[in-house]
Amino acid sequence: MNPEFHHRQSAHCESGVTANLLSHHGLPCSEAMAFGVGAGLFFAYVPFIKLNFLPLTTYRIGPGGIFKKATKRLGITVRQQTFRNPEEAENALDRLLDAGRPVGAQTGVFWLPYFPPAYRFHFNGHNLVVIGKEGDEYLISDPIFEETVLCPKADLRKARFAKGALAPKGKLYYVECMPEQFDLPKAVEGAILEVCRSMLSTPLPLVGVRGIHYLARQLTKWPDKLGDRKTLLRLGHIIRMQEEIGTGGAGFRFIYAAFLQEAAEVLGNDKLFELSGVCTELGDLWRDFALLAARVCKGRAAMGDSFQELASLLHTCATHEETLFTELRSAVAR
Repeated sequence: MNPEFHHRQSAHCESGVTANLLSHHGLPCSEAMAFGVGAGLFFAYVPFIKLNFLPLTTYRIGPGGIFKKATKRLGITVRQQTFRNPEEAENALDRLLDAGRPVGAQTGVFWLPYFPPAYRFHFNGHNLVVIGKEGDEYLISDPIFEETVLCPKADLRKARFAKGALAPKGKLYYVECMPEQFDLPKAVEGAILEVCRSMLSTPLPLVGVRGIHYLARQLTKWPDKLGDRKTLLRLGHIIRMQEEIGTGGAGFRFIYAAFLQEAAEVLGNDKLFELSGVCTELGDLWRDFALLAARVCKGRAAMGDSFQELASLLHTCATHEETLFTELRSAVAR
């Protein structure tokens, strides 16, 4: 067991894991700073990639990306491993815990018994920190929960080797060596410019601001093309990706707004305080979209007119995000 590990509850699993691991190793770090330096903010609508048989909509970079990018920018040496054999993966975890090292792990939510039944669905991108072992149970710092939790080793093994999209394959990751000094301003600046590039300049029409506009155009076609049942399934999936898996569209904007406030102090750039407020307003717009979409899914709003309104809200989000990231790029690059 690692009694020195300080568990903190977070809004999103991987940014919480990253912040807690970095803080444990001597670099005080908030969840917002971990998310921001990890360039976590992203958008893509990829209809030919399926998650639970429905088109992928993502509001963040892929699982593992935040930890990898944040530690690389800060010059932190890390180790990541995947395994073919569950027993080998379990032995590797135990050796690290015996050495007093907290270990990040990617898991499938469905197999984690401490999750309430309503939240146990097949999503394999959930991150947590294993901090000890007590008999046949692992002590886990899961940033989604207020306190640390215990998980039987058989269940954790299933979660680490869950099948399907984003299969974790027993993935472990941990901090190996911390540098003597950190260039936080350089890391913050580089991370902001990366997010601006991904949202504004990616040539793929499914990514960033262009991807939001693309999804808006597709929404209006679904009722006639797919019929009511499949249309509502797709719309419900978008809401789940936005509001239930991690923190989604609105929540990630709120986290990023908090990061911009911290970044303003790190860089001595008051413009970032102003843009933080704009980012918060964008989060409110995304929440308006989710609220209307939920009403449609529950039959509390008419299908036809609502989809035009939903598309209009998405186009508005995209337009405002284009303005935000254009101004943010100018504020940092000057």
